[in-house]
Amino acid sequence: MKSHLLIAVGLIASAWIAAAPARAQEVTSETVEGITNFHRLETTVACSGAIKPQVVPEIKKMGFVSIINLRQASESGADLEAEAAAAKAADIRYYSVPFNGAAPDPAAADKFLDAITAKGSEPAFIHCAGGGRAATMWFIKRMVVDHWDVERAANEAASLGAMSPSLKQFAIDYAQTHKR
Repeated sequence: MKSHLLIAVGLIASAWIAAAPARAQEVTSETVEGITNFHRLETTVACSGAIKPQVVPEIKKMGFVSIINLRQASESGADLEAEAAAAKAADIRYYSVPFNGAAPDPAAADKFLDAITAKGSEPAFIHCAGGGRAATMWFIKRMVVDHWDVERAANEAASLGAMSPSLKQFAIDYAQTHKR
């Protein structure tokens, strides 16, 4: 009888947890040498600006299993090859998804979503030069994959890094035509 009661309590607790609305995760900011504008969304993701290749082992120590680099090779200070080599040496997945914030291309968002949803890619460290493009891509992920409404996703994205009005509109337009 006692074991049946424990099982019933466990089932009720499980049902209650499953029915509870998803709690928004807390965004924290940290100062890490070699990482610009570092914002972490609990254990799921971090969005930042530029990083130095030598900080990649530290990113691995923080528990991140992948890096998604949104910088273009032509950007000042971007060293995609050195960062990719550092990721390989640190045994961390590395995705290069060049994203031009001045002329956003839906194909980059497609590649980002493929990377962030690939099995074993989270927790992911997403970065660009200043953090805005990284926050924009996470905004897209929240709307397209997690089915968050625009306001909720925009509030979280704003906490992760400033988005320009044009990137915010790009993300909203993309989400409206690419629901998964």
